[in-house]
Amino acid sequence: MLEEWIKKKLEKQQYRVIGNHSAVKICGWTKNMIRGKGGCYKLKFYGIISSQCMQMTTSLSCANRCKFCWRDYKDPVSKEWKGFIDEPSFIFEESLKQHHKLLTGFGGLKNPNKIQYLKSKEVKHVALSLTGEPIFYPKINEIVEIFHKNKISTFLVTNAQYPDQIKNLKLVTQLYLSIDAPNKTLLKKIDLPIFDDYWERMNKSLEYLSQKKYRKCIRLTAVKDFNMENPLSYAKLIKKGNPDFVEIKSYMHVGASRKRLKRENMPSHKEVLDFSYSILKHLPDYDFCSEFEPSRVVLLAKKSLKINGEWYTWIDFDKFFNLIKKNLDVKTEDYIKKSPF
Repeated sequence: MLEEWIKKKLEKQQYRVIGNHSAVKICGWTKNMIRGKGGCYKLKFYGIISSQCMQMTTSLSCANRCKFCWRDYKDPVSKEWKGFIDEPSFIFEESLKQHHKLLTGFGGLKNPNKIQYLKSKEVKHVALSLTGEPIFYPKINEIVEIFHKNKISTFLVTNAQYPDQIKNLKLVTQLYLSIDAPNKTLLKKIDLPIFDDYWERMNKSLEYLSQKKYRKCIRLTAVKDFNMENPLSYAKLIKKGNPDFVEIKSYMHVGASRKRLKRENMPSHKEVLDFSYSILKHLPDYDFCSEFEPSRVVLLAKKSLKINGEWYTWIDFDKFFNLIKKNLDVKTEDYIKKSPF
């Protein structure tokens, strides 16, 4: 599925290609936490320990060529799966193996955070969001089940172009749906989708998202002078998806996106904050919850997650895995935990 020249290019960018269609790469925030520089916004919002998080994808192929994406346009795109399907157990084992290999050098740093470095040897979270479209992998449910059996939480991000896969997704710790524009015309302009029915696919994905009982989040990537408009339409789409959380995050001027967008397209944190409040005005069931200025990201959450004046957005991972072990239905409210903010 993956051509050799693409594989070599990815390896030069510090990716490690797994088998025919998967990859792993160390997240910058994982490195930061090991160096004693703090964790990412998922630590503040949800309790994810960055030093124990593995960033990977089960499919390097995607159905969009988003202008704000850091990946190169030479990476594969596809409407349907083509080629060999690697086994979930192989992807799981090789991903962990390569992840640990990539972290080996951090043990020799002059002033590493020894505690966090030692913690990094035990992966407890996986972010299925590296590049490509992880939900496209035909055996996504099987590999998620393997992660869960090994007490590794799963955060899966999808671009809303594969509604059937979203419908058939059994369980992840938290499911993300990317919504990048408030209308059909702008979505085509910013996402450059390869499906002709991209708008219908996105709306169907929102419908299926709303049916999930476990934690779900809609993510908006805010690109200045591009898609930061029409907050009412964004709110309507959010209501259709009925997520527990809404993350509104600045486009970051990094990677291959620098060839397509300007640094001026990266909004300030204040601009992201103001845009978030303009959307929030149309979402009576949600409230401002938190923010993380280093990543220029704002978190909106359902008011039902604010109990006795305190937010419960963190994840109780022990409860989550116990629910799975007992074969019980997993619902958002069953594994929430009081947030420290």
